[in-house]
Amino acid sequence: MMSWKNLLALSKRAKTDGGFTRLVDACHQLVSERGQANLYALATAVVEGWNGLSADRQEAFFAVLATEFAPDGDAVKAAAQAYITEPSPDALTTLSGVTEPPRQELFRRINRTTGGTATLLSMRVALMACMKTRKGLNAVDADFLHLLSSWFNPGFLRFEPVSWGSPAALLEKIIQHEAVHAIDSWTHLRRRLESDRRCYAFFHPQLPNEPLIFVEVALTQEIPGEIAPLIALRSETPPAKAAKPSKVPPPTTAIFYSISNCQPGLRGVSLGNFLIKRVAEHLASEVNSLKTYCTLSPVPGFMRWLDKVDATSLSAKDALAADRLKSWLAVHKPLSANHVQLMPADVKDSLLRLCTSFLVSHSHSAFADPVARFHLDNGARLEAVHVGADVSAKGLKQSASVMVNYLYDLGAVEARHQAFVSEEVVYANALKKWVKA
Repeated sequence: MMSWKNLLALSKRAKTDGGFTRLVDACHQLVSERGQANLYALATAVVEGWNGLSADRQEAFFAVLATEFAPDGDAVKAAAQAYITEPSPDALTTLSGVTEPPRQELFRRINRTTGGTATLLSMRVALMACMKTRKGLNAVDADFLHLLSSWFNPGFLRFEPVSWGSPAALLEKIIQHEAVHAIDSWTHLRRRLESDRRCYAFFHPQLPNEPLIFVEVALTQEIPGEIAPLIALRSETPPAKAAKPSKVPPPTTAIFYSISNCQPGLRGVSLGNFLIKRVAEHLASEVNSLKTYCTLSPVPGFMRWLDKVDATSLSAKDALAADRLKSWLAVHKPLSANHVQLMPADVKDSLLRLCTSFLVSHSHSAFADPVARFHLDNGARLEAVHVGADVSAKGLKQSASVMVNYLYDLGAVEARHQAFVSEEVVYANALKKWVKA
């Protein structure tokens, strides 16, 4: 209740600002407008008013959305009582109508104007930042997520390959938004778009030049256990010593090695799972030799879990492994690629045991690794765990160099998804020795 009072006070204080008041008035007019003639002009005024707000006024605007654009409590009570008295379809329709916050209609009408979709995404980014320090805004975010999940339904999105021949502006965005394995130069980007590589993205009609999410794929002969060969530049042999070209066998394996979300305003909107399945279907029809679809994925949550885990919550073998690994890491700080290369066998075994146990036993807990949760919920199988797979600074910090393969069996993804929903993690038989106590 205190947070609600604070929001009311914040919204009232902001009304002393003339520009802010004009923005709020335009929002009220936009929601109440019944004709079509003025909708575009009013929505445009709202967009322009929002774009001119400072950070503190943005917070005040969300307070206004939470208070002045909430459902009418008296109307909700009356409609609820009417439905209790006579639970008819008409009464239910009336109840549903009055419980919908007016801010949802505000968002819908903003979305109809030029730049409206991009504006709403920027609003949500600002809202999520405010929610870190301001209580009472969850309902506003829930309305955003409800509408964005509908508007960005994969059925409405455009699926496109990204190639070296794509517009330069799009390629620049791929470089900018790559979130897993940084692209250092145009040369590195070109390597990721060569004939044995693929890149695919989802686009929205209202954001035609802005990728929403993209996935990078390597076409290989086997499932890899380290990232460097997938993202490194091709080695070049001097012309005088060039070997006679040999026939390269067709690829049998598609490796999803990077998935990057480009729009932070879409957090919580499920797109990656649809993109992976779409890409797998596309590749199956394009490259007949492909038999295996798998990832090479980071484990960004592992070291965070290891730092906080209570040994008393672990099995005897896992507790011993945790003690051994933590002792070794304490001596080899900061961890380097050379340290990983010289890692003793017992420490390596401890790392394999703990990471596997973490992924299998904690993927439904508060410490769940986000990448693992994504793929397992998407119907993949935990296939293999590799030490020394990523010796970049990021890989060493997040997972002590560990990366993971998640196997997508296109005929089994639904069954494995249901297993994960039932809090079961499906993993390969080869990993049982690390899971069993």
